[in-house]
Amino acid sequence: MKVVVQEQPFDPWKALTDHEATLESGKAGGSVSFVGTMRDFNDGHSVSAMRLDHYPGMTEKHIEQVCQEAADKWDILDSLVVHRVGEILPNDPIVLVVVWSAHRANAFDACRYIINYLKERAPFWKCETTTQGANRWVEHNSEDPGVAAAEAVRRSA
Repeated sequence: MKVVVQEQPFDPWKALTDHEATLESGKAGGSVSFVGTMRDFNDGHSVSAMRLDHYPGMTEKHIEQVCQEAADKWDILDSLVVHRVGEILPNDPIVLVVVWSAHRANAFDACRYIINYLKERAPFWKCETTTQGANRWVEHNSEDPGVAAAEAVRRSA
C-alpha cells in the first residue's frame, strides 16, 4: 500500500506503471484504476482554478487507514493513492487510485471504497476560483448518482 499527497502535477499512468513494477510478478489477475481530474464547473458555477488544502501527516494517515480497511474487507494485493494538493487547474489530474488483486471483483469493490472515502470524507479543503475571480469554499462535494445506483445494486445482490 502506498499513499502520496503532493503539490507537484503527476502523470497518473506513469505513477501506475512505476508502482506496478514493484509488485510480485504473476500474482495480480487484474487492476482497477480511477483518475479524477478537475472540472471547470461545480454547482452551476464556472471554475477557473482550485486550491486544495490539507494537514500534512494527518491526511496521509487517514488515507492509509482507509486503504487498510479496503484490504481488510477485500482480498487485494496492493493499492496506490496519489492525491494532489495546492493550486490545481481544469483538466489537471487530482487523484489516482489503483487496486491490484487476483480477481477483478475485489479490485473494483476496493477501488470504489477508497475513492468514495476520498470524495466524501477525506480531510481536504477546497477553495474554488470562479471565472469571475471570486473565491468560494466548497462546503460539500457534488453528488455522484453512480454511488447511489451502485449501492442499490449491491443491496439487491
